[in-house]
Amino acid sequence: MIRPIMPRFSRSVFVAASIGKVFGFHQREDALQLLSPPFPPLHVIRKTGGIEPGAIVKLRIGPIPWVALHTAFQQNVCFEDMQVEGPFASWKHRHAFQAVEAGTILTDTVDYTLPGGPLTGAIAAPFIHLALVRMFAHRHAVTKHYCESAG
Repeated sequence: MIRPIMPRFSRSVFVAASIGKVFGFHQREDALQLLSPPFPPLHVIRKTGGIEPGAIVKLRIGPIPWVALHTAFQQNVCFEDMQVEGPFASWKHRHAFQAVEAGTILTDTVDYTLPGGPLTGAIAAPFIHLALVRMFAHRHAVTKHYCESAG
């Protein structure tokens, strides 16, 4: 059996704040709501735990249900979540943090596959890519705003 190629999306941003502050922002109880773009609307249905392995978040993004399971965590280094229910055939999101002079580089990497096979993937790929570009531009702007502001 031929396995489909898993598309990878990756974006990095420099944040003029310590790695502890940037990682800590992602540990906030309200981080997911703050990081989510206004459209489509995101509603947290239920949340158990924070971002450590075993934590689960049940969401509704517009009309689409999504359940994410946190699978990896290393303080001030990275954390990962994966979709266990949702619109993708598979989805794994890694948040990596690197201390650099005068701040932190945050890199979000998403590996995903779409349901419906290679033809569906080829047709939908440009739309998914554009949606991810917009989503992570928003998320990174919010992260910079909260982490670079005083306090």
